[in-house]
Amino acid sequence: MSELKSKFLEVYYVLKSELLNDPAFEFTDDSRQWVERMEDYNVPGGKLNRGLSVIDSYKLLKHGELSDDENFQACALGWCIEWFQAYFLVHDDMIDGSHTRRGQPCWFRLPEVGMIAINDGLILRNQIFRILKKHFRGKPYYVDLLDLFNEVEFQTASGQMIDLITTLQGEKDLSKYSLSIHRRIVQYKTAYYSFYLPVACALLMAGENLDNHTDLKNVLVDMGIYFQVQDDFLDCFGDPEVIGKVGTDIEDFKCSWLVVKALERANEGQKKLLYENYGKADQACVARVKGLYKTLDIEGVFAEYESKSYEKITKQIEAHPSKAVQAVLKSFLAKIYKRQK
Repeated sequence: MSELKSKFLEVYYVLKSELLNDPAFEFTDDSRQWVERMEDYNVPGGKLNRGLSVIDSYKLLKHGELSDDENFQACALGWCIEWFQAYFLVHDDMIDGSHTRRGQPCWFRLPEVGMIAINDGLILRNQIFRILKKHFRGKPYYVDLLDLFNEVEFQTASGQMIDLITTLQGEKDLSKYSLSIHRRIVQYKTAYYSFYLPVACALLMAGENLDNHTDLKNVLVDMGIYFQVQDDFLDCFGDPEVIGKVGTDIEDFKCSWLVVKALERANEGQKKLLYENYGKADQACVARVKGLYKTLDIEGVFAEYESKSYEKITKQIEAHPSKAVQAVLKSFLAKIYKRQK
């Protein structure tokens, strides 16, 4: 484990301890143990890229090493994003009826948890604002931070809603799925919280006004869309041992980039095969869809998309006037280019 990651995890334990002793609620031993187990199960288990990106970005914006205090605050904000992610994933897994997450059963799948996970998700969401209040209330950008997290949460929940109602329409008519709809879902459901939020947090800490950085937001949204297309690809073609979950986009009738591309390339007979097999839990149907993806060379189409996206985003980054911002964006792109999980 890198030194940065181990220091980041140290801050998790500090924040967790503060939350488990929050004076606004009288914990019993049972409730404290439940919340601690729920946090440990859902918050720190992922790659932590979103949280670590706050620290990386802030360092690059500050042109150097951070003081202990600055480092702690950057870590705390990074953990707020990881808490945000955990809250959404707990609910997302329930909505999708998923089985595994990060190589273990989804939280709601544990026999003693079940529907309690709905409330657990709400607790995770509320803990973000407890952390922000405790560590940032005296900062001049505190209100901007609250506004940022509230706005990104609204965008993410709205993206989730478009995803879910599009799936309802797609179940009736698969041809409703298009690249423009896919882009819209991804922009709101994934790109804002995964890519814009960490950099926006670092910019606020560095004393910047977010209204002056709309061009940067656009680049980060493009990066987020590229990231989700990779996710769609890995859901179908990735190794479950590596990505930590068994992909279910085909069974779940998702408006995935792969199915949109397949619809673009398929002849009438192939479209008929897609219509008959897409969105069915039967593994024989899933295998037919995957077989069609192979026939249509969706892997090759993805490889071409990946290299073109990398070129386009690199050009956008190099056009940015600030070298510090360029460095932030390039470090983000390097983390996701050709990723396997």
